[in-house]
Amino acid sequence: MVEGVAAVWLPVQDMDRAVRFYRDTLDLEVNKTDGDWADFEANGLRVGLNGRESPGGSGDGGAVISFQPEGGIDEAKEQLEGKGVEFTGGVSDHPWGRIAPFKDSEGNDLQLYEPPQG
Repeated sequence: MVEGVAAVWLPVQDMDRAVRFYRDTLDLEVNKTDGDWADFEANGLRVGLNGRESPGGSGDGGAVISFQPEGGIDEAKEQLEGKGVEFTGGVSDHPWGRIAPFKDSEGNDLQLYEPPQG
């Protein structure tokens, strides 16, 4: 069903400050920066920084664990729904891939992630 963790995303208030911390303080290699997104190589795990959509943020949130399904995201979503998982939104398409958000049994944010094709 799940091959492993594709990425861990962390919401940030100040992208420049966060990039400096992960790059300069933790010495992680920057893979990409693009406006409200940056990601780093962390020994085979991608750590992403996701800028908040509105200034100030609510203080809610935290890390989002993105699972890359063995097959396609639609099939994995269907299989998980069959096991009682409730998705908090449908599959959404983005330039950086497709996601399907859901929560674990404790209310933590998780998602299925499929990289862009081609």
